[in-house]
Amino acid sequence: METQDERVAGVLAAVPLFAVLGEAGIAATVAAGLLRRHGAGQVIFHQGDPGDRLYVVVDGLVKVVFATERGAEIVLDTLGGGETFGEIALLDGAPRSASIVAAEPTWLFSLSREQLLALMREHPALADEFLLMLGRLVRRLTERAADTAFLDLGGRLAKLLLQLAGKHGTRGRPGEPGGAVIDRKLTQSDLAALIGASRPAVNRALRSLTARKVIAIEGRTIVLMDIEALRRRSTP
Repeated sequence: METQDERVAGVLAAVPLFAVLGEAGIAATVAAGLLRRHGAGQVIFHQGDPGDRLYVVVDGLVKVVFATERGAEIVLDTLGGGETFGEIALLDGAPRSASIVAAEPTWLFSLSREQLLALMREHPALADEFLLMLGRLVRRLTERAADTAFLDLGGRLAKLLLQLAGKHGTRGRPGEPGGAVIDRKLTQSDLAALIGASRPAVNRALRSLTARKVIAIEGRTIVLMDIEALRRRSTP
């Protein structure tokens, strides 16, 4: 039976940031870090908290939540197994720019800022990979800004569904060739926040896709019936 350390090591080995450490380096990293389980709805850290740890999702799903000064909240992103968060505040030591909330029972592995900097000094390739990771983050933010400017709500929703399927989806069911199933604890309000829209507008867009048999909705499970139609809809 796989131990917890072996499980975490397997996840880190698939993360480009840590893969450069090799087997021995990953084993040492696992021993130095912290693995914790968080229940659904539990806040991992709040916006404004000190940025002192880097996190890796071992299993589960978390939401990145931004709150305005007036108390309004929006979901900026969702992160699943093998994805990292907390890197920006870790880099400059500034407070957290958003809150992280477990969307379902989730296992997280974390390293302190001091531990990560020590690893970078020992393994210079880790620092290079960290910069590449930040570059990918900037590109995602740039792409999201472009989507807001050039895609209408339906296009942004289609693109989001494809992204969620790519990150968190499973293969389609029998009779649904080329499809994918998104089965995550995301509400329509969450989907709306992710594309900068209102929940009623997203509800109407989902119903339109369902009527055209592009998707099927079963509770919080979304089945992508026609991947190509979604791709066409998500192209500016």
